[in-house]
Amino acid sequence: MEPQDDRDPGLQPERTRLAWRRTTLAGTVAAVLAVKSALHDGPTTAGIAVAALCCGLWLSFLAVAHRRIRVLAEGGEPTTLTPRHAGTAVLCTVALAACAVALVL
Repeated sequence: MEPQDDRDPGLQPERTRLAWRRTTLAGTVAAVLAVKSALHDGPTTAGIAVAALCCGLWLSFLAVAHRRIRVLAEGGEPTTLTPRHAGTAVLCTVALAACAVALVL
């Protein structure tokens, strides 16, 4: 007796698409808080530079996430995330976290 395959193949891309949206939202919150923290005691050159860097990293991650969400929303068999796009997403996430640490310290 073979086990039944009750999986719906459309659920995995949907969960992945929602995960990208949640991560984008978390990155947005982190970038906004970083900019707020950088400019809290008044604008300084270093604060503005870090705020601009955070915004640039967030925009880069947003571009990768939007592209991936669009591919997943098209339906059908989703393509594999390329190493270049995966690396960009990881780099932006780690760099945004490093900027946040630098602002807190």
